Amino acid sequence: MKVAAVAADIPRAIGDDVSITVEILSPGTRRTDRVAKFAEYAEAGIEHYWLVDLDATPTLTAYRLDSGRYELVAEDQSEVRIDVTGTLVTLDLPALTGSISH
Repeated sequence: MKVAAVAADIPRAIGDDVSITVEILSPGTRRTDRVAKFAEYAEAGIEHYWLVDLDATPTLTAYRLDSGRYELVAEDQSEVRIDVTGTLVTLDLPALTGSISH
């Protein structure tokens, strides 16, 4: 089935069905997540696209779709609060890796 969808060039995501996509970056996917998926998700109309980088200091880079293009709405390395379609979402980046300092 997947082969048929790829051959027919059917989009993998439909923006109306997805409010947010969060990608965890890894050495093997960085370019794909930052370039190919970035464009693919914008074209699909997915309103929020977040990239989480857990290397060294965890970092969130969050984008929101505006007029067909992603605009940067947050870039942080601590606790981040972002409104996602009317719901406040909190992401505690240091807690993701256990790197909380006391």
